Amino acid sequence: MKSTVFVKLSAMMLLEYFVWGAWYVTMGTYMSEILHASGVQIGAAYSALAIATMISPFFIGMVADRYFAAQRILGVLHLLGAVLLFFATKITDNTAFYWIILFYSLLYTPTIALSNSIAFRQMTDPGRQFPWIRVFGTVGWIIAGLLIGYLALEKSAAKLPLTFQMAAAASALLGVISFILPNTPPKGKSSDASASSALGSDAFVLFKDKSYFIFFIAAILVCIPLSFYYGFANLFLKDVGMNEAAGKMILGQVSEAVFILAIPFLFNSIGVKRMLLLGMAAWILRYIFFAYGNADANLWMLYAGIVLHGICYDFFFVTGYMYTEKKAGEKIKNAAQGLFTFATYGIGMFIGTWFSGFTVDHYTVETHDWKSIWFVPAYIAVAVVLYFIFFFKEKSEIKQSS
Repeated sequence: MKSTVFVKLSAMMLLEYFVWGAWYVTMGTYMSEILHASGVQIGAAYSALAIATMISPFFIGMVADRYFAAQRILGVLHLLGAVLLFFATKITDNTAFYWIILFYSLLYTPTIALSNSIAFRQMTDPGRQFPWIRVFGTVGWIIAGLLIGYLALEKSAAKLPLTFQMAAAASALLGVISFILPNTPPKGKSSDASASSALGSDAFVLFKDKSYFIFFIAAILVCIPLSFYYGFANLFLKDVGMNEAAGKMILGQVSEAVFILAIPFLFNSIGVKRMLLLGMAAWILRYIFFAYGNADANLWMLYAGIVLHGICYDFFFVTGYMYTEKKAGEKIKNAAQGLFTFATYGIGMFIGTWFSGFTVDHYTVETHDWKSIWFVPAYIAVAVVLYFIFFFKEKSEIKQSS
């Protein structure tokens, strides 16, 4: 790969995830302090991304891949998205804000697949080259968190809109840069673009395998605890007095980058079941730390809960993608990965975002009862762990489903 192509793709990934990290982490805090939103309203806003995740595969598979050069549609989507992100800060009504976030999510979510597609089409050895490109996405998310913390955007209601405006500026910049990215022409009308293939229906054969079906259900259920963290962790950390919470939360991404290096070794040495159980057990521990943590004597618990993100995410979701690929085999692996994403970040997160919103409202009178709130996802994680222990019976040597 030429150095100029590497620089362009790295910049694309950095901005792609900078945009996401700039508005997504603090949206719950923004809605609570600026819009005086309820827990349900915050959960509903976070569910917008889940809805978009369920819809975007159809757009990518049936429209974008067939008719448009990927870099051009990436540019158009980000330019339109920049307008919506900026406009979101001018909205004072929660219902209108929800629709803006939903429309924005419908524009943003396809860009994740498009950016990956642009990167892969330029690579001669994706297995070796893609991680070096994708890591800049994590760097982008970390930079967004550090900027929010350094500029103290969470400390006052007057500064909170700048998180969305910062994301809008980055989205506009990526929109412009996209038009000078390496050309990635459409695949044409001859490509397989049916609705069923976009959903990943070819991978339904995996459900004949009892172990994979048990895992699939667990993956959807574990997204409920995940939703609590994404939607309310920043608001919680700010409420209990942690300074520059968004900046501190990037330790979770650092942890994610570190622990992902251990996955290939552990996957083969301790087996997929233990790996998945470690990931789920980490969710229980994280929420216990949050339940008892504070900004004084138990500040270490707050940091521990953040740092556990690497184990929580990598050991379950990254391991889950690897397990899915091994079970599916070469023929249906793309459909299987699409189905797994649809189920987790689509269905699972949709259920989780709404449920977390109702839970937060249930335990809020004048102030949030965070201890009670965090015990709910902890109990759910315990239930998923027990379900998984008793029913998941994968052999040490994973065999493909037939």
